[in-house]
Amino acid sequence: MSDNHIENLVIIGSGPAGWTAAIYGARANLNPLVYEGAGSRTMIPGGQLMFTTDVENYPGFADGIGGIEMMMEFKKQAMRFDTRVVTEDIVQVDFSDRPFELKSSTGTVVRARTVVLATGANARWLGVPGEERLAQSGGGVSACAVCDGALPVFRGQVLAVVGGGDSAMEEALYLTKFASEVLLIHRRDELRASQIMQERALASEKMTFLWNSVVEEVLGDEVIAGLRLRDTVTGEGREVVVGGM
Repeated sequence: MSDNHIENLVIIGSGPAGWTAAIYGARANLNPLVYEGAGSRTMIPGGQLMFTTDVENYPGFADGIGGIEMMMEFKKQAMRFDTRVVTEDIVQVDFSDRPFELKSSTGTVVRARTVVLATGANARWLGVPGEERLAQSGGGVSACAVCDGALPVFRGQVLAVVGGGDSAMEEALYLTKFASEVLLIHRRDELRASQIMQERALASEKMTFLWNSVVEEVLGDEVIAGLRLRDTVTGEGREVVVGGM
């Protein structure tokens, strides 16, 4: 590829939006180039669905489909129309002038007439031992209660939610529909969620609040067995048995 080569279409990201853009771009004879990511926490190929065991709310799959399998099918369909894929991250962009200029994690510089940003969102992971392993294996760790909470593996279990804001309250309240109990683990002794969300959470008979606590480790080999917690005030450690986080 010469230094003067300009790509018609570069797509950054390889979740559902990225592959959809690639399919449409390829069918329009734009010969798209997809940077799918190098597997870092901020840019995993396939996006957040790679951490989802079963997708049951997507039309066309009456029996559900695994998140990884779904993303492989999306990719396969895009590549059928001659989409090109590079397993690297884009680490720098310059949109100040045309053609746009992009720099990859290996130092490659690409120029493009059009760039589609399909980087999606990233869950705020705790970064503790056991978490990533059990999330990637479908072992009971999830970053999306709405995506996974209704799955059989979580039904009737004691489930843990970590956080004290509105998102944590929404996820925890949603999980009370399926869990036997929801443990809300928060590093402080009061919530930072909006007043209405606090009131709803505190009024739930299925929710138990573990104040001044942080997760130090997710326990379990193939599936989650519990959590090792540390008290942020006393420094004391303890373990709680949970069937999901």
